[in-house]
Amino acid sequence: MSVEIKAAYQGQLRCGAVHTPSGIELFTDAPVDNCGRGESFSPTDLVATALGTCMLTIMGIVGDRHQLDLSKLSARVSKHMTGSGARRIERLEVHISGPAEMSEENRKLLEASALSCPVHKTLEQSIALDVVFEWAQ
Repeated sequence: MSVEIKAAYQGQLRCGAVHTPSGIELFTDAPVDNCGRGESFSPTDLVATALGTCMLTIMGIVGDRHQLDLSKLSARVSKHMTGSGARRIERLEVHISGPAEMSEENRKLLEASALSCPVHKTLEQSIALDVVFEWAQ
């Protein structure tokens, strides 16, 4: 399966992108520390966002399959850029929080599913990924 994203440069380091199947549009800005306005997600912010939301989505699929209440499930992703050399994402820290009442068996099932998400699998060879699961909400 393939999905087409159409992107166009808007000027002043801003791009617009359209998800062609849905028609939804988003914008990116270069971050302030890289000559931009920082008024929207940067392209590397979208990588961090993709990781967190992909992990939650896969956990949601597994949760639905097992009739688990994941209404308290959330993720926080911290993106760290390199300080020297080529500008790139050096590390992504993911903190996933879920309900304290989740059984140990279901916690393990959900954690394994999150770590198998396509974005995690794509990034794990090129970026340091630190993932913490907290079952205390």
